[in-house]
Amino acid sequence: MSQYIRLRKQRIDLSKKTWIMGILNVTPDSFSDGGKYDSIERAVDQARNLVDQGADIIDVGGESTRPGYTPVSVEDEINRVVPVIEAIRQALDVYISIDTFKSETAEAAILAGADMVNDIWGLKYDARIADLCQKYDVPVVIMHNRKQADYQALIADVKRDLIESIEIAKGHGLDDELIILDPGIGFQKNKPENLAVLKEMAFLQTLNYPVLLGTSRKSVIHYATNRSVDERDEATAATTCFGIMHGADIVRVHNVELNKRVIEMMDVLVGKGEGYDG
Repeated sequence: MSQYIRLRKQRIDLSKKTWIMGILNVTPDSFSDGGKYDSIERAVDQARNLVDQGADIIDVGGESTRPGYTPVSVEDEINRVVPVIEAIRQALDVYISIDTFKSETAEAAILAGADMVNDIWGLKYDARIADLCQKYDVPVVIMHNRKQADYQALIADVKRDLIESIEIAKGHGLDDELIILDPGIGFQKNKPENLAVLKEMAFLQTLNYPVLLGTSRKSVIHYATNRSVDERDEATAATTCFGIMHGADIVRVHNVELNKRVIEMMDVLVGKGEGYDG
């Protein structure tokens, strides 16, 4: 399994540790933290908190993708994310991801300082994102998604869908170190299907790309534990542990501090780290 990505033209070996992507939603309606970071100052303060807690990447999103979300225009999305990305880039030395499926937003964010693109539609909504990632030499997270949740054989279908997205990426000139896969927990799958994909996520290793896992506070945790959104961080950390055991190289989370503590031990157990000698 390939564990290298290229960020800022440097080759990053993800086998050395599990990377943490901290979530920063600058939206009024995200399911967990909507409206909390809707000013530049609050957003930068939260980004700083996430970095202090151990985040390697800050994932900035300007449009909620929760079930039943209200779409926003490209102009509104750009107006939300670009000033925040510019301010984070000036204030902090951290990698920045733009969470968008629109090429116009992706390009504006990259020009503002974003280092990677996180595309919930896996290049199938707007394939020009692949062209931009090739042009600017930034990686893209290809997340599994589909318009209709009409699975015949769930895991085989998810794998086939991801292969289609990989073929789009390769067809637009992206090399292997600019591709990251995400099984798309919470997207066009019912709750049992989300849990099944999570349980079987090791299948992603057969595709030979780095893997990002995003389960933080999602409904699959409610399905498994009957916990409300504000009571799901420990269960999220459990999925982080499971993910690391089954091939996750990056985890996308709200509570960076808790997951960082879990990851430190898990990385030692799976051979990514050697522990603290001091």
